[in-house]
Amino acid sequence: MLGTIINVATVITGSSLGLIFSKRLPEKVTEIVFVALGLFTLFIGFTMAGESLQPLVLVLSLLFGAIVGQLLDLDRRLTSILSRLQPKMAGGEHAPERHQDSQRFTEGLLTAFVLFCVGSMTLLGCFREGLTGERDIILTKSFMDFFSSAALAAAYGRGVLFSAIPLFIYQGALTLGASQLQSYLTPGLTAEIYGTGGLMLIALGLNLLKVTDIKVLNLTPALLFAPFLARYFPLLQDAILSF
Repeated sequence: MLGTIINVATVITGSSLGLIFSKRLPEKVTEIVFVALGLFTLFIGFTMAGESLQPLVLVLSLLFGAIVGQLLDLDRRLTSILSRLQPKMAGGEHAPERHQDSQRFTEGLLTAFVLFCVGSMTLLGCFREGLTGERDIILTKSFMDFFSSAALAAAYGRGVLFSAIPLFIYQGALTLGASQLQSYLTPGLTAEIYGTGGLMLIALGLNLLKVTDIKVLNLTPALLFAPFLARYFPLLQDAILSF
């Protein structure tokens, strides 16, 4: 839970700074920060991918997960939800001040919650901390959320600050849930989950560096295939070789 507590603290701090200065961070500063975070995300991704003991399971998990994610069109669904939460700034400017403040509060809270809580880094970070206590992913996400929350709070107001409450509940539940699964996951299964997640983080790092525009969310079902294939694929492989 410590990683989640740190993440919540960075969101509160970033939002507070955004409210105090009421302006976005300089674009050049934001760009160089995301370059650094992109490089570090790549490092974590390659490190985790290297933990896989069965490369074929890694490839199949990512392949099947990508197909399912693409068929479900998870990225488009999230984008659609987010677009409905986005404020229509042009229309809002002519609304009464009180209604505008209320609208900005709601839109800021919901937009920040979706941004901070939906994505591969949230899932992988909480899962990794819950299973092993390692917080490298969740801490990287925390730094990213710090700058994002500052910019969002400057644009939407104090609703972004209050998004720290559902953030704590959601990520805390993920971390505690993962810790309960620890006794059911063998080291071999965990290695393949980390390996698959590492490939997803590599994709995310490339996106942060603006090298690619991979729909990382569409790859997340691979995390469900990884433990299943890690458990049963070697048995199927042995059965085929025995003939």
